[in-house]
Amino acid sequence: MIEKLVSCITCNCISSENGGGGGKRGKIQGRVVLMKKNVLDFNDFVASAADRLGEVFSQRVSLQLVSKVNVADDVNGVQAGGKVGKPAYLQDWITSSQELAAGESHFKVTFDWDEDVGVPGAILVKNDHRNEFYLKTVTLENVPSHGRIHFVCNSWVYPVEKYHYDRVFFSNQTYLPSETPLPLLKYRAQELENLRGNGTEKFEEHDRVYQYALYNDLGNPDRGSDYARQTLGGSSDFPYPRRGKTGRKPSKSDPTTESRLSIVKSLSVYVPRDERFGHLKMSDFLAFAFKSIVQVIQPELEALFDKTPNEFDSFQDVLDIYEGGIRLPGADKISKLIPFEFLKELFRTDGAGLLKYPMPAVIQADKSAWRTDFEFGREMLAGVNPVSISRLEEFPPASKLDRDVYGDQSSKIAREHIEGKLEGLTIEEALETNRLYILNHHDSLMPYVRRINDNTSTKLYATRTILFLERTGTLKPLAIELSLPHPNGDGLGAVSKVFTPAEEGVEGALWQLAKAYAAVNDSGVHQLISHWLHTHAAIEPFVIATNRQLSVLHPIHKLLDPHFRDTMFINATARQILINAGGLLEITVFPGKYAMEMSSVLYKDWVFTEQALPQDLLKRGLAVEDPEAPHGLRLLIEDYPYAVDGLKIWSAIETWVKDYCCFYYKSDETVQGDAELQSWWHELRTEGHGDKKDAPWWPKMRTVAELIQSCTIIIWIASALHAAVNFGQYPYAGYMPVRPTISRRFMPEPGTPEYEELGTHPDRAFLKTVTPQLQTLLGISVIEILSRHSSDQVYLGQRADGEWTADKGPIASFDHFSKRLGEIEEIIVAMNSDERLKNRVGPVKVPYTLLYPTSGVGITNKGIPNSVSI
Repeated sequence: MIEKLVSCITCNCISSENGGGGGKRGKIQGRVVLMKKNVLDFNDFVASAADRLGEVFSQRVSLQLVSKVNVADDVNGVQAGGKVGKPAYLQDWITSSQELAAGESHFKVTFDWDEDVGVPGAILVKNDHRNEFYLKTVTLENVPSHGRIHFVCNSWVYPVEKYHYDRVFFSNQTYLPSETPLPLLKYRAQELENLRGNGTEKFEEHDRVYQYALYNDLGNPDRGSDYARQTLGGSSDFPYPRRGKTGRKPSKSDPTTESRLSIVKSLSVYVPRDERFGHLKMSDFLAFAFKSIVQVIQPELEALFDKTPNEFDSFQDVLDIYEGGIRLPGADKISKLIPFEFLKELFRTDGAGLLKYPMPAVIQADKSAWRTDFEFGREMLAGVNPVSISRLEEFPPASKLDRDVYGDQSSKIAREHIEGKLEGLTIEEALETNRLYILNHHDSLMPYVRRINDNTSTKLYATRTILFLERTGTLKPLAIELSLPHPNGDGLGAVSKVFTPAEEGVEGALWQLAKAYAAVNDSGVHQLISHWLHTHAAIEPFVIATNRQLSVLHPIHKLLDPHFRDTMFINATARQILINAGGLLEITVFPGKYAMEMSSVLYKDWVFTEQALPQDLLKRGLAVEDPEAPHGLRLLIEDYPYAVDGLKIWSAIETWVKDYCCFYYKSDETVQGDAELQSWWHELRTEGHGDKKDAPWWPKMRTVAELIQSCTIIIWIASALHAAVNFGQYPYAGYMPVRPTISRRFMPEPGTPEYEELGTHPDRAFLKTVTPQLQTLLGISVIEILSRHSSDQVYLGQRADGEWTADKGPIASFDHFSKRLGEIEEIIVAMNSDERLKNRVGPVKVPYTLLYPTSGVGITNKGIPNSVSI
């Protein structure tokens, strides 16, 4: 697998030969920095030698200036665009010493300049070498009558024969379509046409085409009916956001589905070349991510585990994964199955054949605090899935499921289950004073419970968990309802059992199991909906539409582009090894083969405007509008770390976006008259999220306010929302008992051996019920990868290139945004030290830092990357 990357460019210039600054002819000298073709951390010496030889025979890299002030003569009545200068060639390619190192190479380039070119606004780049390189920036100093001009390129440039058009790069000047200099209009339009493609390509690595496709690539019917999966998107029954098109052929056995790559070629899945991981990130990713292709050796693993019980017999067995390691029988055999040395990271096997993983934060300070009811409730506000809890508005909880189909699904939690536990309040008083809350995974799961239980190894309940907001600000669970479809038919309603808190004996063991069933459901909903659907899948259409409809010169492209980095590639990789038929998600999370279909059904409830944090909090009843309160909202749970920190981040993003958009759009008419912007928004609604195109809640994109609202939501989803539901996965769920992903048997009934075991060996009974050994090892391997920050991560409030725009106003606004995020970091640290705020640290002694903007490398439980990049 060849992966390449590049670095940065700077340039120095000399003035005109006629005396500097205003002569008719002169030279502009600069430097270019790029990265040549390489293989991971090792240079491709064959490529390097071929290119060095090519230089001898004039197979070189040329650059040509394109005027933004002078138009070339028309050719056959067709406008030719800006006048183009003579080719200038990169100097010292052969002698440059930097090419022998894995990193950036700096080159000088000298342009012949004359008044016909004047001030350049673009550069044409031609690569006559045999191999591609990554061009980061070009900078020109002392351009006559102008001064410094910087070009942010950030693109792979393949040999010239790979393209049917010239590669053009624009300066960092920003233009609305109507304000674009006439000489650049042709290039602006042609570049967008090239990125849209003609719809018929069989895509190759060098292609730069962004097109939409349905999720028809998850199944592999050529392997048999067990691997066939429903196409998602394009129908009212199974709507879905669109993904990037790969251009692969249809499957042989089902022409409506796309053929799949072999597992070995998973990282070669097509996305436009510039959307792939960069050099550093790919190196980091490969060091850990090949744990994710354990399907290659899964049969051997299962055979090994079949020789020993696939169970944890005690919690110490689970802790051994981190403290001492699990002895893996036949580790030497498994090692022989792994094709590359760096893949052996998959099992961290030492000479004794041990599996060992880093200690998750949730058990670092206390090995048992996770079992307390306090921590169980706190993690709904400050854990890995803090976006599902809602305020209880009626008692008993009602169901919105169709009674004609599902019968009576009303809750069976009765007054006697919770009265007397409300600090002296009646249920009505508790409802009126906003003291009752619910984690409700009943209606979303009940339509799938029978199918999952009948056709997979999972034994699932639909669950409702009711909690009480205590005077201390903490949430106390009061009752958990476990529901199954009626054995004689769905139309007969639910059969439910209600469990209440207990600490001792069998009742205590039953309560721990009830919490585990609720946690299993929350784990699945988190992974499928809060994480995958609401961030990864929802944001990809915005990536595609932005590249197809908004020029790199467009201010909204410049605003949003950092928030799309790596998203298409990580999503494409997920479709290959994670969410596909038989992939890691199906193996390790309870819905199994119904996982993605279930996420499609729940996409029906997705509303773009409700992804805004304030609207989300209002919808879930966690806040009320209050003009006197910060951010215009008053939280009903004041110590709600996700919401408290999130509203600060949201407000900072919103202020930044408002300042930025108002710099370019002085009136609503400017928004309405922006042809690229209107095409972008129309395509997002009608194609990218095409199954929602007729929804009435879409902003109309007729006002500056709607533009600010939409861009703020996009940035929030891609950065803070994703960070909040992703980077806490290993710190919390890396210890399986806290957040098991599978339940394998139903709640024990009195008089059965399983019920007796609750009294004699409650921990063993618990572990027999939840995720077994093999799936635990696979699952924590995956979330360890997902929870890591790479060494080249760029965080919210940062830009990879400080000269991303030439406009000083937006630069100043962005600096203010960055400083505000730094202030928020200090506030978060102070709040986590305030002992009055019980939910910020909790019994497990894990401070809430998932919305702390910056981070170091690795698993840190903090940091907000700009984009959905892992």
